[in-house]
Amino acid sequence: MTIQTLDISPVGRVEGDLDIKVDVQDGVVVNAWARAELFRGFEIILKGKDPQAGLIVTPRACGICGASHLTCAAWALDVAWKTEVPPNAILLRNVGQLTESMQSIPRWYYALFAIDFTNKKYAHSPLYPEAVRRYAPFVGTSYEQGVTLSNKPVEVYAIFGGQWPHSSYMVPGGVMCAPTLSDMTRSRAILEYWRNEWLEKYWLGCSIERYLAIKSWADFQAWMDESPRHRDSDLGFLVRYSRDVGLDKYGGGVGKYIAYGFAPHHSMYNRPTIAGRNAALQFRSGIYDGQAYHDFDQARLAEHVAHSWYAGQDARHPFDGVTNPVDPAGAGSNKYSWAKAPRYDGMVVEAGSLAREVIAGRPEAAPHQDYDPLFKSLFDELGPSVMLRAWSRMHEACKYYNKTIESLDAVTLREPFYLKPKESDGEGFGATEAIRGALAHWVKIKGGKIESYQIVAPTTINVGPRDVGGAIGPIEHSLIGAPIADPTDPVEVGHCARSFDSCLVCTVHVHDARTDKELARFQVP
Repeated sequence: MTIQTLDISPVGRVEGDLDIKVDVQDGVVVNAWARAELFRGFEIILKGKDPQAGLIVTPRACGICGASHLTCAAWALDVAWKTEVPPNAILLRNVGQLTESMQSIPRWYYALFAIDFTNKKYAHSPLYPEAVRRYAPFVGTSYEQGVTLSNKPVEVYAIFGGQWPHSSYMVPGGVMCAPTLSDMTRSRAILEYWRNEWLEKYWLGCSIERYLAIKSWADFQAWMDESPRHRDSDLGFLVRYSRDVGLDKYGGGVGKYIAYGFAPHHSMYNRPTIAGRNAALQFRSGIYDGQAYHDFDQARLAEHVAHSWYAGQDARHPFDGVTNPVDPAGAGSNKYSWAKAPRYDGMVVEAGSLAREVIAGRPEAAPHQDYDPLFKSLFDELGPSVMLRAWSRMHEACKYYNKTIESLDAVTLREPFYLKPKESDGEGFGATEAIRGALAHWVKIKGGKIESYQIVAPTTINVGPRDVGGAIGPIEHSLIGAPIADPTDPVEVGHCARSFDSCLVCTVHVHDARTDKELARFQVP
């Protein structure tokens, strides 16, 4: 049968440098290519700089996940310099990471993802008028409330970090703030308002405590029948609408997952090391290979460049990584993306909220660690899909809220927030879970300068192209089998790609330096 090729540029709404090409046969995607169209080069920028330059430069890698990069940069230097980090500092680093993630949850859902529910393709659905009422951009009832209140958690971040985004309050040895009782009280009040006015009122239709009692698909169905408020909540509507229009049937992807984990316990990671990190984490790291769980080991990561616009064919661990870009025009047809292709033990693995929640279902969690069997149960019973990936992202709002309150309550104001470190040469590894997934920095320091700096971002993992063996990346996997009802408006491609919330930085506009004439502009329906 005839194969039709669709080249969609760009796919992203805000972070707009992701292009998708798909081959469609008989109305179904049979092949896919995800192309990152922006070269950033932070690894090149940092080479030869003072080691602490990473604290300033890397948060600028993203205007949405700056705290995540700052977290990684600080922990990497802590490991390299063998610092001691006081409990208060760990708590406030965690608060920064958590509140940044909390603001992104409703902002992504309403402003980037659920807008597609209003696509004319779904006009046949009996739920379509309600989707438009809730999610029409700017005027939808849920859109307006969710986007407006998404700023509340980062007000708390700014109390401790001085600003958001692009704060640098996390430093080797601790944090550069000394909060007062008033700061702690105000932070709690802001978060409680966010909980009351959006999370419970719009998203859940119930208390956080009632929702987190759900442990299986059967529990969720009982919850839906328990009250009209549950069924008519935005969560209830997500599941009902997704099942009505088929978002529970495609976009599942590779079915193998990676999570680095985050939020180390404040009394268990005071002298950070690579070896001691996993046991200290409250939100666990791990690997799920489709059948079994495994401990995460950063030494098993490698980045492939065979199909990326970088010199060479070798797969390298980030400590040995190089960033040597080549001109795409002369690179050959096999290379098609600025993203490298990360692999774990040679496996293609997905990062992100679904990965975290599948890992959270791993039995035998320590008392200080998150154990949440819901999404492993849903994964086993329903299978992965666009619906499940979106639901997992929103699910985390409840857990992150609770952990933020717990962290604020554990701060002891009379105790130190910073212990001055002793600088030295060495190698450092700092990792976390940005809201989009596993993020890590690897730094080598020699002669008091950065010899090497490598960043592997969650979007790199998910949007990465084929590896040296030809295995396709996670987003490419998710597109295979997707139905395309209308090739002139392939909203299904958008559903798959946007369920990962890829972040490739704000769109770049290209002009001629002499004439200021615009050279290129992409426009899609």
